[in-house]
Amino acid sequence: MIGILPPMGSTRIAAKEQPPALSPLPPAPALDPAKVQLGRSLFHDPMLSSRQGFACSSCHDLDRGGTINVKRSVGYEGRMHEFNVPTLFNVGNNYRLGWRGKFTSLAAKTEQVLVDRNLMANDWPKLLPRLWASPPYRGRFEATYGRPADRDAVLDALVTFQRSLVTPNAAFDRFLAGEDSAISPEQKRGYELFKTYGCVSCHQGSNVGGNMFQIFGVFHGPDAGGQASDATAPSETGHASLSDIANERNVYRVPSLRNVAATSPYFHDGRTQSLSDAVAVMARSQLGRTLSEDEIAAIATFLESLTGEYDGKPIMVSPVEGRR
Repeated sequence: MIGILPPMGSTRIAAKEQPPALSPLPPAPALDPAKVQLGRSLFHDPMLSSRQGFACSSCHDLDRGGTINVKRSVGYEGRMHEFNVPTLFNVGNNYRLGWRGKFTSLAAKTEQVLVDRNLMANDWPKLLPRLWASPPYRGRFEATYGRPADRDAVLDALVTFQRSLVTPNAAFDRFLAGEDSAISPEQKRGYELFKTYGCVSCHQGSNVGGNMFQIFGVFHGPDAGGQASDATAPSETGHASLSDIANERNVYRVPSLRNVAATSPYFHDGRTQSLSDAVAVMARSQLGRTLSEDEIAAIATFLESLTGEYDGKPIMVSPVEGRR
């Protein structure tokens, strides 16, 4: 602490340097290739849904940022899902999962998706006999797990595949590793603004978010001065309050910003297609700031440097995002 001297005769110790708020994406974990491939097959197989009408990849398109570019997708019986589809890229590096952040286990979250009546709408007594009746799956589960498909093996295969969805080699990671020219001067300026204005207080760590809760609308209702949402989350009160923590009204998991330029539309309700608009909304609602167009552009440009690669190919950025 400043102003406190060390005891007589001792040596003054320099203050410990704080670690950076953002860090490079860690390498993909060592995973069993057979489990990854089995999980990949399950992930893309509509057999996992009750009516065999769609697969995990129907909403988590790995060619489109690990999500789909719609506000909120429609589930069983024509009911719109409550939240925008989050990306699954780098999901193994998140501690909190789902928009409400209620899950810390990827297996538990995966099972919830399988059995939710408006998602996959399945159950184990229905799904497991399907897998047992499939000669290819029967052989692969026996070879990989030494037993027929069961709940634990199915979840383990799906989780192992999801943990493989790592997107390395983003320009920002190369910059953090010492390649100064990996990002442009404008992106460096945006990075400094991102830190100076406090965005890193919530969007931190190697996933640039994904590991904590936050009220949406700390200073101003997120719709104030921006695009109104058609979702049911209230925002007309002007700002959120601490009571929202108790009733979960405006409390959400802080999303990862990895590959954010490829995952529009943004926010839990998909309220805007534009990354620049999303930056403006966040500054206003979470920081109490109205940024200039120049500042918004710099931060948005910095966020584009977080786009990595999957299977050796750059993540495709949706052309509808662009600039305002």
